[in-house]
Amino acid sequence: MSTSHKDDFDVSEQNLSAKRDGFSSGFGVLAATLGSAVGLGNIWKFPYLTGANGGAGFLVVYFVATLLVGLPVMIAEITLGRHAKANPITALQTLAPKGQPWWLIGAFGMLASFLILSFYSEVVAWVFAYVAKAIGGSILSSDRQVTEAAFGALISDPLQSLLWQWLVLIVMGGILLLGVTKGIEALTKKLMPALFLLLLLLCGVSLSLDKAGEGLSFLFRPDFSKITASVVLTAMGLAFFKLSIGMGTMITYGSYFRADQNIPQTTFRVMSADLCVSLLAGIAIFPAVFTFGFEPAAGPALVFITIPAVFSQIPMGQVLMIMFFVLTAIAATGAMLSLMEVPVLIIHERLGLSRPQAVSITLALLALTGSTCALTNSTLADFKLFGLNMFDLFDFVSSNIILPAGGIFVALFIGWVWGFDKLRHALSNQGTLHNEKLARIVFFLLRYVSPLLILVVMLKGLKLF
Repeated sequence: MSTSHKDDFDVSEQNLSAKRDGFSSGFGVLAATLGSAVGLGNIWKFPYLTGANGGAGFLVVYFVATLLVGLPVMIAEITLGRHAKANPITALQTLAPKGQPWWLIGAFGMLASFLILSFYSEVVAWVFAYVAKAIGGSILSSDRQVTEAAFGALISDPLQSLLWQWLVLIVMGGILLLGVTKGIEALTKKLMPALFLLLLLLCGVSLSLDKAGEGLSFLFRPDFSKITASVVLTAMGLAFFKLSIGMGTMITYGSYFRADQNIPQTTFRVMSADLCVSLLAGIAIFPAVFTFGFEPAAGPALVFITIPAVFSQIPMGQVLMIMFFVLTAIAATGAMLSLMEVPVLIIHERLGLSRPQAVSITLALLALTGSTCALTNSTLADFKLFGLNMFDLFDFVSSNIILPAGGIFVALFIGWVWGFDKLRHALSNQGTLHNEKLARIVFFLLRYVSPLLILVVMLKGLKLF
């Protein structure tokens, strides 16, 4: 190990260490990082895509894609964040050769987080609203028309849409005001175990139903005839987006990692736990869906329309439905906190403002941009740009352009600018971990494999082939 590399590591680890908040324990690191990766997609999108694209065959493709695409970029982002101990813009600015604009990765990550939060906060608002509706019992009906009408009434009411969205933002802002250790870490350390517990309880109920076998077959039975090129690309895209990479969150959370945290081990645990949550959600949902004759459709239709109808036909259905929407709210909360922390930290450190000021500015900006998404089913229903309403436009630009571009450039930065020696040095925790072979594999993937695969996913998302 060269002296220059050791000095570089020591300086980066000590930078702002006396001033910055951070994760205080290994479990806190795991819980917060997992909370970022787990989101609404675990509850409905992942299980549906697995069942619709070949079941167990799709799972194998997804797992391989995660190892080749998602995991290396996640390791890269966390490593850069921990090494620089700074927000995404400052981190890349500090680590890049002088005069090179790699800091734009952080800037576009901040833009992506704002765009995603603008529409994601509205979906989370629906979840919060449904917790209240589940408690009140107004959506507990086996008549699909009743559940459809309830959902339609919620999203088409501009006042309800805005108020629930603002409530979500205020709750998240209150948590962020507490800081990293007392806010994000303390909450996710409680929420992640609760998430698994609720999932296991729902799985137990679901597996006791008459047609549980059909639901499990839909989810797990391999149908290799469905494994086409398009399915492989779908799995690669899901592997990339599922782990909250390309949007600055992992660089931000990485800056809060402890110096002795084993980054490769932590990221693999996060990936495994994230996959486990998704599969448990499928086990909890699809046996019930098949038992009562509903179609396993993806998206809000399943969560907000089908699920209430399913629970209405199960003993203790209202209690279980409340548990389900509380579970969904927990999954959404961890993801939202990590996304909001990106602009909060950038504003705090780059503009020299206090954390409360940074949180307040972030909330105000999100209330403004998010309102355009909250009103897409009511007041702004006819307003479109490039043929898309604001909800769909923000989703398309962030998911298909900014996030994959961010992932590509992070991989290129590590592979072609930062170099293997610095990556090996950082991943080995200053030589205390003997993982050089693993570092070489990660470096090879980041330099040659991951950027190309992400580019293919990006081109597919833009419908260029």
